[in-house]
Amino acid sequence: MHATAPALIEHFAKLASAYDAVLCDVWGVMHNGIAAFPTADDALTRFRRQGGSVMLISNAPRPGEWVTRQLDRLGVARAAYDGIVTSGDVTRAVLAGHPGKQVLHLGPERDLSIFDGLGLQFGPVETADLVVCTGLFNDEAEGPEDYRDILTTMRARNLFMVCANPDLVVERGDRLVYCAGAVADLYQTLGGEVLYAGKPHPPIYQEALAKVAAARGGRPPLERVLAIGDSVRTDLAGARAFGIDCLFVTAGIHAEELGWRDDPNVDALGRLFAAAGARPTWVTT
Repeated sequence: MHATAPALIEHFAKLASAYDAVLCDVWGVMHNGIAAFPTADDALTRFRRQGGSVMLISNAPRPGEWVTRQLDRLGVARAAYDGIVTSGDVTRAVLAGHPGKQVLHLGPERDLSIFDGLGLQFGPVETADLVVCTGLFNDEAEGPEDYRDILTTMRARNLFMVCANPDLVVERGDRLVYCAGAVADLYQTLGGEVLYAGKPHPPIYQEALAKVAAARGGRPPLERVLAIGDSVRTDLAGARAFGIDCLFVTAGIHAEELGWRDDPNVDALGRLFAAAGARPTWVTT
């Protein structure tokens, strides 16, 4: 693949008329974990006022209702979106098929709402029937290698893992912290079986479009659907695999490797997409 990148688009409004629906990433596009991005709010609010539908799709390992409350606290306007689908929602649908099973939970206590009402029990690695990874116990201080010992024990028992957040890292302010995907990827390299509940895998896109169809009274054709996101591994790869266009946001998790946050290096962009083997339809800061 030639190491060039699509031209930068300054305003989403230039593209809006070509689409009926947007499937928009949340963390890194709508907010940075600390505050909302007003320009994203404004752009999607205008799109909806002109008849478009916006479904937020997030690899958050929590139910969509929880994320909606978080967005309220961060200042993301509800007028900017019609609804939200999370990898936590997809994970709950998977776990609903395993009533009464004993679960080893890898992740912080703040993620426990993902298990509410499912009738599951919790147990240690020695007796668990399956594993749900929602993140790291302390993502401020830990990395995936800190989990190698427990992952090795899991592999010896052939435990199946559900990864409730396939992201490797996420922005928290001006820093990057590890996510569940980094732990799941290490488990997979050890030979463990992993189901990734969120992007770039199809179930979260299928659920999002089902909600769009319910809101619009019909599902738009895929050529009229646009994904917006800041991750090559999840947002770009997921959009391409699902057959929809992608608007790639440079001022997210790849910002540091691309140079200035508001003025990315075009050659670096081209190399990033070439290495990924995929190019977005559009690029914006």
